[in-house]
Amino acid sequence: MTPRLFLPPDAVTGRHVDFDLAADFLELAAFFSDEARALTSDLANEASIGAAEDHADLDEEMGRGEEEIVSGAVERIEERRRVLGGAYPFQLDGGGDVLTCDFAEGSLGQAAYVLSLVLSNLQAVSPVLGGSDLHPDDGDVRKLREYFQYFATAALAAEIQGDAWSFGFPRPDGSPFLEKLAQIWRGLRDGSVDRQRGAPRRPKDDRVDVFAARRHPDGLPGFLLAAAQVATGKDMREKSLKGRLGAFRSRWFAPQPVTEFIACMVVPFAVRRDQFIDDVRTLGNVLHRLRVPRRVAEAARLVEAGATVEGYDRLAEAAQWVADYRRRGRPAARDDTGTAPFSGVSVRGGRPAPRSRRRRSPSCR
Repeated sequence: MTPRLFLPPDAVTGRHVDFDLAADFLELAAFFSDEARALTSDLANEASIGAAEDHADLDEEMGRGEEEIVSGAVERIEERRRVLGGAYPFQLDGGGDVLTCDFAEGSLGQAAYVLSLVLSNLQAVSPVLGGSDLHPDDGDVRKLREYFQYFATAALAAEIQGDAWSFGFPRPDGSPFLEKLAQIWRGLRDGSVDRQRGAPRRPKDDRVDVFAARRHPDGLPGFLLAAAQVATGKDMREKSLKGRLGAFRSRWFAPQPVTEFIACMVVPFAVRRDQFIDDVRTLGNVLHRLRVPRRVAEAARLVEAGATVEGYDRLAEAAQWVADYRRRGRPAARDDTGTAPFSGVSVRGGRPAPRSRRRRSPSCR
């Protein structure tokens, strides 16, 4: 069976082209390809086909020419490679005409990137994987979000060069809320955990998914202390910890810590530069897809030096999931002549079929 990837016409037509989504489309095509590569010219073809199917006047609706769509996507890919270095699992060859996937199965940074790429294109967020047999099932989606929290914990540890704890529910060690909070604060020694009157009696995590701290050898307060929300859905901007951390402190501590909490957000998405300043203004420090993989790779040195990075031992399992997931698209599908297609992944345009009744191409029957 030939898996389908879907490039939504409205994302690559008109005045506001989503170059990040176009780049994601190419990366996923290369990731699943039998030959580990995708032609950037396929992007222009998909944009043209999709627009032709949805609009009678293609020239008017395209707004931007196919070449500009390709060049914009290539520019995004080049930026990702430049920013992430060895944590980026793709490279452009042939003068920018071919995107090659060089995913190294032992690389936790690259695994963090691919996992973020998949989370960014789940059906609830993006249509790229929505009509594909490569879309993870519900059990895998839950597992992916759990893995991403562990990647986020490692990334935040590296961000502040300290220890980090995966606090979001369900916690890796299965501990109750107050027990886990007290365990963390026994090491931080700033304030004392004590549920205050009126606080929720059965809290899960009170919106804090990761704590990270870089303590001083003198054991005194006034150190880097980060609290992060990990968000993998479209509603990420509704989950800011800014303005909530004061309530967190007054609910669960007496006396309260004097060290200030740094509000953070960790997301798997590629962010838009024109919106990012306001994201930081409203969400706090944001670790996103162009930051998380590099920080995950850096966390290895912290662990080797003896830092506590909770959930780090699960990252190899997450990397193996990514490697196994890639193989779902690798067996070469055959057309009616028995010839294997170039990529093994169909990237034809058109609207995705509902997942409950997926459509198969004639060659798959």
